[in-house]
Parts: sequence; structure tokens; C-alpha cells
Amino acid sequence: MRAKRSSAFFGSGVLELKDKLGPINWQFAPTKKFDPEDFERFLELLPAKVEGRAIRHAIEVRHESFCDPAFVALARKYRVAVVIAGDSKYPQIADVTAPFVYARIMGTTDKQANGYAKAALDRWTERARVWAAGGSPDDLQTFGQSAPPKAASRDVFLYVISGFKERNPAAGMALIERLKKD
Repeated sequence: MRAKRSSAFFGSGVLELKDKLGPINWQFAPTKKFDPEDFERFLELLPAKVEGRAIRHAIEVRHESFCDPAFVALARKYRVAVVIAGDSKYPQIADVTAPFVYARIMGTTDKQANGYAKAALDRWTERARVWAAGGSPDDLQTFGQSAPPKAASRDVFLYVISGFKERNPAAGMALIERLKKD
């Protein structure tokens, strides 16, 4: 059944995005608990390539039971990024498990013109730089048994979502401006 859903998803036209297709975010309900065997069966179904195109996958889990070294090990085994759910009510699992990082920060407020305070924007900018340079920030909680080996560099997908949505574009633009300064 899951294999049919995966085929239907990729056959729905998503591949028409061609080079603009980023990682696919597989988001799970907050009620979905970590079951190692069940989750590995899901990961086994994620295709590395579809119609000759490499596909990158990210998994967004929202139940505390995923704060488990076994979950991190499975994500690394299948080279699937764990979505880093920053500034949210969901567990933040900041282990780097794939050749890229996928972070979603969710804490914008109406109290700040840019959605975030300057210090918070600076922190997320620095984290993005560290990830892009192949490292792992030391100020975020991880659950894996060991850190991944440092990479030469990696792609970083950093999204501003949720929170006070009207401020998300301003926060995104503020992050871009900070990242341009080198």
C-alpha cells in the first residue's frame, strides 16, 4: 500500500519541477510514535532516484518518542534528513543525518518587525553557516550516538514558517541579508 502511494506521489507531476525540486518533506502527525521496525519499512520505500532524477528526502516527526538514538541511526542509514523544528512546540532533533540540512524555524512573533529578535536571527544565520560549511552547531540538542563526520560542505534549506505568519517573509529576508554578508 505504501509503495503505491509513493509511486502515485511521484507520478503526480512533482518531477515537472526538474532542477527546482528540493527535498521532499514527509511530515508525520504529532500522534505518530517511533516504532523502529515500522519506520525502517517506511524509509526503505523512499526512492533514491525517480526517472533518473536524484531525490532527497526529509522527515518531519512531531512526537517525543523520536528523540531516540535508534531513530537518528535509521535516518543516517538511509541518508534522510531529520527536519530541525526550531523554536516550536515539537521536538527539535538537530542531528545531521543526510548530505544536506533541512530546518524549519517556527517562532516568529508580532513583537518584532522581522519576526525574530536580532540575536535570534544572528543565531540561526550562524547555524546555517556552520551546517553549510559541513559542521554541526554545538548549541542545538542532538540524540545520536555520535556526530556525523564533518563534510566539506552541504546544502542547507532553512524555512521560516508558522509563528506569526505575517512576519515570516520579513524574517526570511533578514536571514538572506545576513547570509549574504561574508
